[in-house]
Amino acid sequence: MSKRAKLGLALLLPLLAAGCQLPSFGFFRGSTTQGQSTFKLIQGFMLSSFVVGGIVLVLILWSVFRYRRHKNQQGLPRQSQYVLPLEIVYTVTPILIVLALFAFTVVTENNVDAVSKNPDAVVNVTAFQWGWRFSYPGQGVVVQGVELEDPMMVVPAGQTVRITLRSTDVIHGFYVPQFNFSRYATPGYSTTFDINVNQPGVYRGQCTQLCGLYHSLMIFRVKAVSPTQYRAWLAKTAATERLTGRSVT
Repeated sequence: MSKRAKLGLALLLPLLAAGCQLPSFGFFRGSTTQGQSTFKLIQGFMLSSFVVGGIVLVLILWSVFRYRRHKNQQGLPRQSQYVLPLEIVYTVTPILIVLALFAFTVVTENNVDAVSKNPDAVVNVTAFQWGWRFSYPGQGVVVQGVELEDPMMVVPAGQTVRITLRSTDVIHGFYVPQFNFSRYATPGYSTTFDINVNQPGVYRGQCTQLCGLYHSLMIFRVKAVSPTQYRAWLAKTAATERLTGRSVT
């Protein structure tokens, strides 16, 4: 085996040992099924940009060093015009790249925007200046932040959660960074979408639109628990609200 082959194998071994996992480029890998689809699209765009940028850089450097003026050279190098095969390649290739990225984008958006006919849980999310309200239709449960306390939206992990998003005043932004997901809450109409949180955990969310003086206080959290824990939480919270006559946070 040549030295170059050994060097290449040595560089590839760490990737093989890590399961050839591609880099995240600083983005979240997605804690929901929809977020993972978005991350794969981002990953594809980033890899494509590196490949295209690398090829362009190599061609530039090759042209600079291959066709540089030599010490004893007089005048300009030999000029060539209308190299038809080359012109076809650098015209068609970018078009194919754009079409491929467009197709992957459409498929990903369809996956993210798809809604189930039979969701496992339903949550009505209402944004207002300056807080959040999470209502569970038919369950007798309403969760709303009080003063500086961030409200917690509890959802079952591994199941489809239908969310209907509304605003009572101005435009707000429902954003959970680890979900790779954001939607506008616009007064006058509602937005419906599904999320499928893959693993139990607590995920921080926030408003992404400058909605007024206390915009920075519009923080909320999404807590994903097992379906059994979710049902127990619903029952306990509903019983507490019936006894106290008010929502809990």
